[in-house]
Amino acid sequence: MRLGILCSGDLGGSILKKLAGEYKVDFVFTDKNSTEIINYCHINLIDVFVGNPRNNKANNFLLGKDIDVLISVNYIFIIEEDLIKLPQKTAFNIHGSLLPKYRGRTPHVWAIINNEIKTGISAHLIDKGCDTGDIIEQVEVEIRKDDTGATILEKYKAEYYPLIKRVLNDIENNSLKTKKQNHNEATYFGKRTPNDGLIDWNSSKKDIYNWIRAQAYPYPGAFTYIEEKKITIDKVEILEDGNDIEAKNGQIIQDSPNIIVKVKDGLIRISQIREDKNILKKNLIFLNNDDKSTK
Repeated sequence: MRLGILCSGDLGGSILKKLAGEYKVDFVFTDKNSTEIINYCHINLIDVFVGNPRNNKANNFLLGKDIDVLISVNYIFIIEEDLIKLPQKTAFNIHGSLLPKYRGRTPHVWAIINNEIKTGISAHLIDKGCDTGDIIEQVEVEIRKDDTGATILEKYKAEYYPLIKRVLNDIENNSLKTKKQNHNEATYFGKRTPNDGLIDWNSSKKDIYNWIRAQAYPYPGAFTYIEEKKITIDKVEILEDGNDIEAKNGQIIQDSPNIIVKVKDGLIRISQIREDKNILKKNLIFLNNDDKSTK
């Protein structure tokens, strides 16, 4: 089968390389920041379109392209009809959630933030909607209490290619089966940016714990401010006591040997930050969300 691949980032690049090792990849679409994918295509003489193809910007590139299947993996742009209708057989996407839940961007990060205990990946047909096409197959992935956005993505990497292979085998054997999504059960979460990581110290310790681990290194990270300095926090631990302590939310009540912070319903221990821990002194107070207009 001849394939067209839409992919971005490390995850998309790793799947592209595996597919190119087994199938004829006729072309690739990617974004300008996915330099590894771009370089791989140039080295292996694969036609590559770089940039947002919306509004028929890829018309000239697609002239004469004849593929059987279009596959989207971690692709960052919305896919329009010129691409959806291009393959002779099927266009499908691998989405990082158990659809119809968590449609949209970075669904695994949102799942951790929302204290889910499982997530997964969905192979689904591509239609004009956002992650709304019929489901082909889904794979569940457990979210453990110590998982981060990065560790969940590693679990996804182990599942993506076997799932794609199963779908391609079904397409090749004319045995592909699909089922409609229940749109009444759909949830949608939007794109996250590094500036969305501000910690709200008025939240519960469980919410703060999930917020921080979801965005931990190598992701941009959850952050706060103290004395005008930005602090990016990668790991905290929930402490069982502290409800009776009189202090402001976000106040450092201990700085040695551990950094302990008061939050709405108790205490958390900060165990990993990207800056010098020595600047976190007892009685200093982290910026709260209701103060962020001052930044």
